[in-house]
Amino acid sequence: MAYDATKMKDWQIAEAAEANMPTPEEWREKVNLQKDEILPYGRISKLDFMKIIDRLKDKPNGKYIEVTAITPTPLGEGKSTTTCGLIEGMGKRGLNVGGCIRQPSGGPTMNIKGTAAGGGNALLIPLTEFSMGLTGDINDITNAHNLAMVALTARMQHERNYDDEQLARLTKIRRLDIDPTKVEMGWVIDFCAQSLRHIITGLGGRMDGFTMQSKFGITVSSELMAILSIARDLADLRERLNNVTVAYDKKGNPVTTGDLEVGGAMTAWMRNTINPTLCSTVEYQPLMVHAGPFANIAVGQSSIIADRIGLKMFDYHVTESGFAADIGFEKFWNVKCRYSGLTPHVSVLTTTIRALKMHGGGPKVVAGLPLPESYTHEDLELLEKGLANMLHHTNTIRTSGINPVVCINRFHTDTKAEVAMVRKAAEGAGARCAVSTHWANGGDGALELADTVKEACEDTNDFKFLYPMEMKLRERVTNIAKVVYGADGVSWTPEAEAKAKIFESDSKYDEYATMMVKTHLSLTHEPPRKGVPKGWTLPIRDVLIYSGAKFLCPCAGTISLMPGTSSDPAFRKVDVDTGTGKVQGLF
Repeated sequence: MAYDATKMKDWQIAEAAEANMPTPEEWREKVNLQKDEILPYGRISKLDFMKIIDRLKDKPNGKYIEVTAITPTPLGEGKSTTTCGLIEGMGKRGLNVGGCIRQPSGGPTMNIKGTAAGGGNALLIPLTEFSMGLTGDINDITNAHNLAMVALTARMQHERNYDDEQLARLTKIRRLDIDPTKVEMGWVIDFCAQSLRHIITGLGGRMDGFTMQSKFGITVSSELMAILSIARDLADLRERLNNVTVAYDKKGNPVTTGDLEVGGAMTAWMRNTINPTLCSTVEYQPLMVHAGPFANIAVGQSSIIADRIGLKMFDYHVTESGFAADIGFEKFWNVKCRYSGLTPHVSVLTTTIRALKMHGGGPKVVAGLPLPESYTHEDLELLEKGLANMLHHTNTIRTSGINPVVCINRFHTDTKAEVAMVRKAAEGAGARCAVSTHWANGGDGALELADTVKEACEDTNDFKFLYPMEMKLRERVTNIAKVVYGADGVSWTPEAEAKAKIFESDSKYDEYATMMVKTHLSLTHEPPRKGVPKGWTLPIRDVLIYSGAKFLCPCAGTISLMPGTSSDPAFRKVDVDTGTGKVQGLF
């Protein structure tokens, strides 16, 4: 049954649905797992990746479905909701379907964005566990990351306090001669804490650490989270964790976690993180949760590991990419699929009439404030002007060799004429289109979407990457900027271009992924520019290196790795019913 989403909060729908959620033992039977392949954690379970993939290694993969979106408003356009709704709709059709979404960060959960668990009747449960730590993956990443910083700062203190002979005798380590002005890594915490962006550590005496400038990022921005999302197995995770660059020495050479001899201990902290967590939609279809990396600086995908076992466990496996198709789909296409060796069958482009009106020149949309009237009343002229953004993203998906499915995530304020206009434009461009009301009606509202996606999965596509790995960094960036963003070209600051030339001169960087860093609120590098801007150049100001993940990250604009908490944060509405112990107010 569908709950009345217009009268019930997400946490209330979740609470009602959780009363009949399958137990770990029921899940084991439902998804055909062996007894030792499911690891119960209260109402949820981890899946033993290594055992499952070994047992099912010879089973053919199911259909691989990716969910992305048009350029969003600051409110988001419902990719997670669409992912849940699509799985529910396919479940209603009796199909063996499951999926995977990313784990939410405690920062956004307690701030503005909420849990990113979907919403209404297209919702993931159990909501409290999902929103507040799940089985501890983010905590393990926090500990592993900060252990690397403990190793670094302790090493700097000991090298300052002892000469070479004393170092060798007392600490049994060699001098790394770390440059305190070139420490790349900082500390992490999983909250939005702007007061920790810039800090001084080591105040006090000589035994109180090394005094230097440092910083905090939010845990999901850690390179370790990015590594988890792209690692193929435990051995791959271990190798990557040993190659993270934490600083540079005074000659400019990188100092890695391997140099600090901390990679093994970091892997020990993260050994359980390779196992996805099995959760559920409110209609009781299986939905895994795994990884949660920043989409605008890292890969922004649920994990390769979860997709590998999902494609073995289900006939249809749905995975979600972060942000819009210019960021999320582009990284899914050219990074995740290349690393995983998996080929998608279809990409679903989540589209809302609200966002299209914004791209047509509508008033500014501000999170936490009521929507201007243009977005809740029919305005065909505004909508028509904004259709170009949707068509641009469908063209991007088609460039990969996939025929997209445009999903109109319909709100109750959208009129029939508005829906018809979007459908006509999508189909006129050669894309399939489906209207879905999964938020209000769950799987019953997503039947057209489910049927359309199932049909699209039978297409023969010609999937191909945008660039070969042999292509050098600057040429890759130009390709992405022109084809995916619609820029006329790329400009480089002298510092960024100097770095790019160094990377291009060393063939080992040819295998590094190109991980673009750009705002998600515009096709350009400037958030206020909506629609499909013309006549602009993408500026690259820096190139960051993630040597464990093997990412080169060209930066178009400034990206903060530590968000700030707003003036009206979500934690004000979160509480506990002291009679039942149940958490209330999550969304």
